[in-house]
Amino acid sequence: MKHLVTLLVLIALPARAVSVPGAGVVALLTHADSGRGLAKPELVRRMAHRTRARRRLLSQEHEHPVRAGVRADLGAGGGIVTNEYLVHLAVGTPPRPVALTLDTGSDLVWTQCAPCLDCFDQGLPLLDPAGSSTYAALPCGAPRCRALPFTSCGGRSGGNRSCAYVYHYGDKSLTVGQLATDRFTFGPGDNPDSLSTRRLTFGCGHFNKGVFQANETGIAGFGRGRWSLPSQLNVTSFSYCFTSMFESKSSLVTLGAPAELYSHAHSGEVRTTPLIKNPSQPSLYFLSLKGISVGSTRLPVPESRFRSTIIDSGASITTLPEDVYEAVKAEFVAQVGLPLRGVEGSALDLCFALPVTAFWRRPAVPALTLHLEGADWELPRANYVFKDYGARVMCVVLDAAPGEQTVIGNFQQQNTHVVYDLQNDLLSFAPARCDRLVASL
Repeated sequence: MKHLVTLLVLIALPARAVSVPGAGVVALLTHADSGRGLAKPELVRRMAHRTRARRRLLSQEHEHPVRAGVRADLGAGGGIVTNEYLVHLAVGTPPRPVALTLDTGSDLVWTQCAPCLDCFDQGLPLLDPAGSSTYAALPCGAPRCRALPFTSCGGRSGGNRSCAYVYHYGDKSLTVGQLATDRFTFGPGDNPDSLSTRRLTFGCGHFNKGVFQANETGIAGFGRGRWSLPSQLNVTSFSYCFTSMFESKSSLVTLGAPAELYSHAHSGEVRTTPLIKNPSQPSLYFLSLKGISVGSTRLPVPESRFRSTIIDSGASITTLPEDVYEAVKAEFVAQVGLPLRGVEGSALDLCFALPVTAFWRRPAVPALTLHLEGADWELPRANYVFKDYGARVMCVVLDAAPGEQTVIGNFQQQNTHVVYDLQNDLLSFAPARCDRLVASL
């Protein structure tokens, strides 16, 4: 805590003017474990254990809730950033690369900065404000400084007092540093003709603790709040397309670009459902989920159990309230017809023992459909079924959590082009070959 107080008092740099154009931009998107050479069971184990950590922390926070108003996030106690898909950008002049977790459940855009009082290890060099000719600290009197829940005035430099921030996450992760503006460079590659720059406000984090990994440098908030990347760019839509976590392929995240630009990559029909606003959690993207079907059987679960449903890019596995999960599990057990089998060290609960014939004949698995208002989302088999031939199991990739909230995670969104129409409050989605988006530019 001593470091936090010291940081809030000492951070200060001169301020400069800010300009935020409203045109669209594009950035590369990769899975966090891409290129690590990990086997499929290990990739799923890492993802599932992160989800289990999230479930444990949420359970603890139902008993000891996080202070209200710190962050609008998952559930009553906030969420956990699981570091699944990374947006690749550059910051400063000259541009320095950063890799930020794409998180639709939060607003602040931030990256680790030098000097670091206490930071997590990262693969890329720390962003050094002193090395950028376009970096400018945000004055503590600026309206944007007062818009965050917890900010303070740092020390004086050249007569100006800078804006210092503390930003909490529901899993007790936090970032502390200086709010600043600088040039952000977007683009899918090194081709100068494909690059675009915007001046944005961001958190330059000097004290960062929690659930972070070496392949990220910070978080890109894509929520509804004024600090998020879509809000700062003043775009009316954004989209992403997550490649399979089992492939080392890149895709794109777009902000303001027309969705039709990528229709050639779609492999199925585009469906649309309303995006709903919730005043109690204004940053999140709520959906009207009406029910769930396993095969041709619609579960006898009242719509009221799905009243609090969000779509979240920062959560990995789709999570259901415990009673809803048990109903889904029971229906899969009834229809699959294989014995249940636990796997030591796995966080996945719904696993079946594979017969010897599974090596040459794929076991029948019922369809899994989310019935949204105006659109049925029938998930591709690869987005909810995982086979581990070494352990001779087949698992349904879903999870349960205490509370009322249903979270549609990014594993279930793989190879799906998801478009957020912020102007009309609509979510569109279509099956797609996400890796083909990069080739389209």
